[in-house]
Amino acid sequence: MISDNQLLRNLDKLHTTKLGRIRIEHNLSLTNREVIEFCKEKILNPEAIMNRKGKNWYVKIDHIIVTINANSFTVITAHTEG
Repeated sequence: MISDNQLLRNLDKLHTTKLGRIRIEHNLSLTNREVIEFCKEKILNPEAIMNRKGKNWYVKIDHIIVTINANSFTVITAHTEG
């Protein structure tokens, strides 16, 4: 985990769109879970591996990859590895 980065400093700005929420719920088979809170939990996990590539952050944890726009802090998608 990167202890001091732009993503962590702006975690309060994390959000998604209606379609993003639907996509994430479907990809991760989430039911009765708030998508953004779920993503925040994953990002804050000490085992999370965060990388910024171009305009996006990629967070890998528990065989899940969360993709976040680095400028708007919009969670674009999340899916399982493999």
